[in-house]
Amino acid sequence: MTTATPAKKPCNMVRKLIGTHNGTFHCDEALAVYLLGRTERFGDNEVVRTRDPKVLETCDVVVDVGGVYDPESFRFDHHQRGFSETFSDQFETKLSSAGLVYKHFGREIIAKELHKDASDAVVTMLYEKLYVQFIEALDAIDNGIARYPKDVQPKYKDSTNLAARVGRLNPWWNEPNVDLDERFTQAVALTGAEFSERVRYYGLSWLPAYTLVESAIQKRFEVDLSGQILVLETCCPWKDHIYSIEAKESLAKPILYVLYPDGTNGHWRVQCVPVEEGSFESRKPLPTEWRGLRDDELSAKSELEGCVFVHASGFIGGKFSMTAFHLNSEPDGVS
Repeated sequence: MTTATPAKKPCNMVRKLIGTHNGTFHCDEALAVYLLGRTERFGDNEVVRTRDPKVLETCDVVVDVGGVYDPESFRFDHHQRGFSETFSDQFETKLSSAGLVYKHFGREIIAKELHKDASDAVVTMLYEKLYVQFIEALDAIDNGIARYPKDVQPKYKDSTNLAARVGRLNPWWNEPNVDLDERFTQAVALTGAEFSERVRYYGLSWLPAYTLVESAIQKRFEVDLSGQILVLETCCPWKDHIYSIEAKESLAKPILYVLYPDGTNGHWRVQCVPVEEGSFESRKPLPTEWRGLRDDELSAKSELEGCVFVHASGFIGGKFSMTAFHLNSEPDGVS
């Protein structure tokens, strides 16, 4: 990494020059540099940190500096007056340099990470999912957008605190003789590792779970006539998927309970679906008279053999087997 380069590159230089500003750094340009390094065009690169316009002109791509957003010439700044680019018409959050690079190269990068074609339906699905769950928060934070302005609901999701972690790599106010370029290299590695791990999680764990939940929803009337109880073949992350599939399929009745095996000990869990994502309030908690009871006392009270427990708040319970759950109830009532 260098802080500047000659205005004219040597004719034998084949490495692409990625230009960004020098001095203290932020999460968005660190991640933007990492993302560019995962592309075919800019994979073999050298990073130039400078604010000198003449030096930036020699760069093959420039992020977070220069006052220009022009994807045709690979200029990705967002600080200029009048800039209003968003990820799509469905979003209000203005993009940072990370969001700009992701918008134009995200599909290619995800496809490379998962060894798929960029046009694959999985890549398309994860392209937006990664923006909502990972990139948008970095865009919003860098653009000074409050997560909780006046609304009860947050304007974006921040599950990593990555921007603050990158910020802590900058020197303290009283820390002398710090190599900022070296710290920036650490920031690129940090943001890159986080992004790569998130792509792999969504592609290799989150998406297979979606398939399991979707299958369970399609079979829900085989489990109970109400259509409000799901049985999963295995324990997997399911809450996020239920809300999205309910909305996509416009289900007549919401899912109330999810049953799933609890490890390999023959136990099963029944868990109530929260009112909404992130809520601790259940759509239909387990009966009040069951809550806080265990084992034989719970079995006697519930008239279900082999009970283990019901949580005091009524959001979850356990049994030794699934065989005695009251299923196939009348359509108008869930037992």
